[in-house]
Amino acid sequence: MAPRFGIEEEYFVVDPRSRRVVPRAGPVVARAAEVLGDRASTELICFLAEAKTSPCDDLDKLTEQIRSMRATMADAARAEGLMLVATGTPVLGELLPPPISPGPRYADSLATYRALDDEQCICSCHVHVEMPDRARAVQVSNHLRPWLPTLLAMTANSPFWAGRDTGHACWRVMSWARWPVAGPPPLFESLAHYEDLVGTLLGCGALLDLATVFWDVRPSSRLPTLEVRLADVALTTEEAALFAALVRALAQVALAAVEDGADPPAPSQEMLRAAYWLAARDGLAGKGVDVRTGRPARFADLAVALLAHVRPALDESGDYERVGEGLDRLLAEGTGAERQRRAHRLRGRLSDVVDAAAVGCRPPAWIPAGEARKT
Repeated sequence: MAPRFGIEEEYFVVDPRSRRVVPRAGPVVARAAEVLGDRASTELICFLAEAKTSPCDDLDKLTEQIRSMRATMADAARAEGLMLVATGTPVLGELLPPPISPGPRYADSLATYRALDDEQCICSCHVHVEMPDRARAVQVSNHLRPWLPTLLAMTANSPFWAGRDTGHACWRVMSWARWPVAGPPPLFESLAHYEDLVGTLLGCGALLDLATVFWDVRPSSRLPTLEVRLADVALTTEEAALFAALVRALAQVALAAVEDGADPPAPSQEMLRAAYWLAARDGLAGKGVDVRTGRPARFADLAVALLAHVRPALDESGDYERVGEGLDRLLAEGTGAERQRRAHRLRGRLSDVVDAAAVGCRPPAWIPAGEARKT
């Protein structure tokens, strides 16, 4: 039986006239919480609003929760005279100094991480998959490592940063990589190895607390789940659901391998780091490296290989055809980063990128009908 899974998303709060990010997440979250309760929350930076689903046991339920959650958050923003935008980095806005949310924990973060907090103005997507226990969650993490660059390439949605094109498909991960405990996780020998390393990082001050273990795969510190947290927030509900379905299927296949006693592939951190950068630079359209073999490979081909790898789990859940169609659509229409740039090219305006990425809105009238889905 497929495990339950859920998703967390972050969105930028934007002024609909200037299209710049504004530090007004608090009122938006307060309104949304009237419907979503504690599933709506603020973040470190006041430009960001977060929402999460409840645990779901099938993809249809998760997709509907994401759609409903996004609609509620967008309605709350409109009621405050604002809009929400689903991009991994801010397209427009003055970001320094960053407006830090109130509270002692955020004050502690600023005191510990200092200027690193300046670049926390990023929106990501996290998927939680239920695990039998933490020991097996750590082992499943080991088996997921080779596929992380491919997932990163598929979910790239952050080419612009505060008025400029970064030349990367996923600039968010480049900013995020500066943190002391971030990026692809190490290969862990056991749960004890994981906990010993985390304890050392806590003891030396590299971590503020367990919530600042920012590896892209980690056992949750508060839930019985494995959390995969490497993706930009998706432009659409359908893409968010596609990512979640692939992550759950990967976790299922990995858990079966763990139960069978299979050793995980062991790409080096250096190889993973290089593959991450290639994925972040060019996204799904680019050339990368298959970290399992060390050979060059197109990320589009690796995405197809990923689908084949997880087919047993997708067949079990009945999701293979739907996920395959979603991947075909992604390969044909491009990642969020490609579609952001396409929106910019139509009229040369970054404000158009913001409008095209608005949550809960129809495609802007200036987008030709045939381009609406692609953009």
